[in-house]
Amino acid sequence: MLVSLHVKNLALISETEVNFGDGLNILSGETGAGKSIIIGSINLALGARADKDMIRTGADYALVELVFQVTEEMQQEISALEIPVEEDGIVIIQRKIQPNRNLFKICGETVTAKQIKALSELLIDIHGQHEHQSLLYKKNHMEILDSFAGDALADIKEEIKEKYLEFTKVKKDLAAFCVDDGTKAKELSLAEFEFHEIEEAGLTEGEDEELERDYRRMANSRQIVEAASKAYQLTGNSDQTAADAVGHAVRELRSVETYDDRARELADELENIDALISDFNRGIAEYMSDMEFDGELFAQMEERLNLMNHLKLKYGNSIAAVLAYQREIAEKIERLQNADAYRETLENRLQKAQEHLEKLCRKASRIRSKEADKLAKDMVEALTDLNFMDVKFEIQVRQKEEMASNGFDDVEFMISTNPGEPLKSLGNVASGGELSRIMLAIKTVLASRDRIPTMIFDEIDTGISGKTAWKVSEKLGALSQSHQIICITHLPQIAAMADCHYKIAKQAVKNKTVTDITQLTENEMVDELARMLGSDEITDTVRENARELIRTARKKKFEHARP
Repeated sequence: MLVSLHVKNLALISETEVNFGDGLNILSGETGAGKSIIIGSINLALGARADKDMIRTGADYALVELVFQVTEEMQQEISALEIPVEEDGIVIIQRKIQPNRNLFKICGETVTAKQIKALSELLIDIHGQHEHQSLLYKKNHMEILDSFAGDALADIKEEIKEKYLEFTKVKKDLAAFCVDDGTKAKELSLAEFEFHEIEEAGLTEGEDEELERDYRRMANSRQIVEAASKAYQLTGNSDQTAADAVGHAVRELRSVETYDDRARELADELENIDALISDFNRGIAEYMSDMEFDGELFAQMEERLNLMNHLKLKYGNSIAAVLAYQREIAEKIERLQNADAYRETLENRLQKAQEHLEKLCRKASRIRSKEADKLAKDMVEALTDLNFMDVKFEIQVRQKEEMASNGFDDVEFMISTNPGEPLKSLGNVASGGELSRIMLAIKTVLASRDRIPTMIFDEIDTGISGKTAWKVSEKLGALSQSHQIICITHLPQIAAMADCHYKIAKQAVKNKTVTDITQLTENEMVDELARMLGSDEITDTVRENARELIRTARKKKFEHARP
């Protein structure tokens, strides 16, 4: 579950921290108070796009931190993603937003946005204010059905994806190979030319690096000889050398070594240095003798390097890449020389890949059809609970002509919300308020199968009121028995069901507008519900109405909680 949210220097928020509880957490406030900033900040911590304009005016950075408490089972899943978890099952996600960079951390370790996304999919499901509109698009219906099917379909989908990639590759190879004889002749001629051009060069892997070192040394031989000659003179071939100075020092110490053992030790050390200088002097003399410039050899090296660089420019950025390209060309020559046999091989591979893929697609389709019946039944029950009095819901699974990476099914949600009306596509029937309830029904049904502990609803109450609002409230209350729910709402019926209630408000602080969030006490919850009931003045009567709402909500929650 989400334990806490800490926000600093983000938009209208100077600094605030919220500690969330189990069950249903309600966020309410006047329009424009900044409720969307709270949900937005959670999204930011989980990888949503950030803009430097989000940083509060006058601040250098913005910071969002989420603290989650996870189960032992979930700890193992998170560790499998190579993401750190603290010993007590605490996961801390932190995002620092700066003008020129963003930094993600999990439990103090810097991580990538990809890791954040993978972790968020385990921990939280966020239903945005306009997400229910996604139900209008048929392409999303399959995703919902597949999510409901879960493990029953997951492995098959992975196989389909893998085999589809294999199928499309073979199909592409065959299409590319099925060209006229004239084109094949040109391709064969070019391939043979490229193969022989590389072959004639007689390349050896690593040869270019070694040759470049020798070429660089020879090209700079004059500067090398000048520097070596100076070193030679300073160490032993001039009037005043390092060897002479060290020799003189040795003699001075030897003259007093009989008086002190330490003087003898120092003299021995200097003699070793003297011997090293002599060895160095002989070595540098040999080095200079080897540095003679050979113009003919230099020209050969230059010509060889030019050839290798030319081939690397055409076929790869290294000798290894050029040789790998030559092997590919050799295979292509063999294919072109044996075109009929190769085409037949590709056709056989394509047929087998297609048959295997079709078999997997049929298997996935059977699973989808079976799960579609279950989901439709559960949806009717959930929608009835949400005040759809005579609803029919059906999921059609139809086979398309073309296969894709997720199979060959076309999935569409069909609904009838009034008696006597035929089933129609969901996108052509439902209103805004109906869509929000349908999405809540979907989330509720899916929640019975998934293990995501925290769900966030941003204004799930769009377009509803009265008795329907109570039905939505009851559904959220029931869902909160097994999940932590965080919900932004304007409706008192939903707010009355809260286990924890938070008020979001704007105020002026030192001539600046600040958004803050406060957890309400029992009496403060009553006053906030009284405000949400729409009364101009909060009187004792209005407060009593608010208390009655809370009593009714708690009674309904108790009834749902009973076995």
